[in-house]
Amino acid sequence: MSLDVVQLPLGPIETNCYLVRLPSAPEAVVVDPSGPATEIRLELAGRGAHCVGILVTHGHWDHLGGIADLAEGTGAPVHMAETERELLERAVDFTPPGMYVRPYAPDVLLAGDETLDLAGIAFETIPVPGHSPGHVAFAADGALFSGDVLFAGSVGRTDLPGASWETLAASIAVLLDRLPAETVVYPGHGPATTLGQELETNPFLAELRAARS
Repeated sequence: MSLDVVQLPLGPIETNCYLVRLPSAPEAVVVDPSGPATEIRLELAGRGAHCVGILVTHGHWDHLGGIADLAEGTGAPVHMAETERELLERAVDFTPPGMYVRPYAPDVLLAGDETLDLAGIAFETIPVPGHSPGHVAFAADGALFSGDVLFAGSVGRTDLPGASWETLAASIAVLLDRLPAETVVYPGHGPATTLGQELETNPFLAELRAARS
């Protein structure tokens, strides 16, 4: 059964937050609560759903804005890579001037390659370092929540601390090898796409494309 996915661009740089559930189900999972928890909860309530789990792709500040308030307000456990936890627990130390993210301690620490059963959905965690060292993606029912690894027509930045183009390219190759071409990619910024579309047309994947031709 295909997922019901709602994209909410939230926060100061419109980072995508996703509300994910089975069609018409009362329970939902929130991926990367990037903006006000009130806005997320109102959107869920308007759709007859409530949050039972929070998934975090990585610890960059623009993906974390609503986590503390959403977790406290709903009781939903926060799932995050263990190697990125400090970025949330000490968020004030990693947030640009003029921005504020409430620190929070994640409830479930991930290493990658786990399966998380939330809201009746089996989410597979896939380690995809390169944009950040502990970045993970979440795959479920033909959907991939890729965070800042892969975008429509672009890829994640590799000029940040702990980032590496070679590592990022290898992570994208893992996604292409592991998941079907028709997998819908829901990125951290911008519109949805598919893995097949990006392999065919994304200018940053030219070397990967050539290696598969």
